[in-house]
Amino acid sequence: MDGIIVINKSKNCTSHDVVRKAKKILNEKVGHTGTLDPNATGVLPLLVGKGTQISKYLINHDKTYEAVLKLGEKTDTADIEGQVIETKEVQPSNLEKENVERILKSLIGKQQQTPPIYSAIKVNGKKLYEYARHGENVEIEPRTIEIYDLQLIKIENLEITYKVHCSKGTYIRTLCEQIAEKLETVGYMKELKRTQVGEFTIENSITIEELESKVDKYFITIEKYFETCPQIQLNSKKLQLFLNGVQLIHELDDGIYTIYSDGEFIGIGTVKNKLLKRDIVI
Repeated sequence: MDGIIVINKSKNCTSHDVVRKAKKILNEKVGHTGTLDPNATGVLPLLVGKGTQISKYLINHDKTYEAVLKLGEKTDTADIEGQVIETKEVQPSNLEKENVERILKSLIGKQQQTPPIYSAIKVNGKKLYEYARHGENVEIEPRTIEIYDLQLIKIENLEITYKVHCSKGTYIRTLCEQIAEKLETVGYMKELKRTQVGEFTIENSITIEELESKVDKYFITIEKYFETCPQIQLNSKKLQLFLNGVQLIHELDDGIYTIYSDGEFIGIGTVKNKLLKRDIVI
């Protein structure tokens, strides 16, 4: 079993928990393409068997989230798991729909974002949250992210629910704090649901509890995932050379190709400078 299965992660479990359960159910090597916090839910693509080798094609995927921002309180972790470290009044006039929509729109585009101290980013070989837990100060370098779209879903009491489409590396906890600041108050991320990762959507996901009974219906093989890529047909002689790692001359554009021989899917190859190189063989 080599490919991808998209899990709809529930609350109060880690991405590692999901991977561990999937390994036990499928009896295969399993990995994931990017963690979700324990309190977050939603799309978590799992790579199964030789599908773990295609992670390099998935790491730059855009993502879509639905988030709930709680206003008036700031926590040390920027989410509901942390301790409240500041409170601030929320002006009712700032929560008018037109004002909130204007602020959301102002955050669309490329920008520098500083990741939260409670994150798994490494600085000098140590994760940021390890510095935070020991009360150590560390300089956090901002990085370039892009917000493609921000849409208001609802405003209820002191909570704003919104949908965001963003680039890899965007921290929604930080975005929540940015929105709160523009609303002249403080806030934290109360809830987070990831609804899409690249082409993987929550509508086509299953829970870890459903994995054993529904895996055949929802499993995406390596061949299926790359079905839109052009094909290269190899005869038996060239196939053997390909499998042995020999680069073959092909007058084709640079890119990813699906490899077939006698109608059978062999795997994935890449062409660069007119040379075909083996990548993934199933």
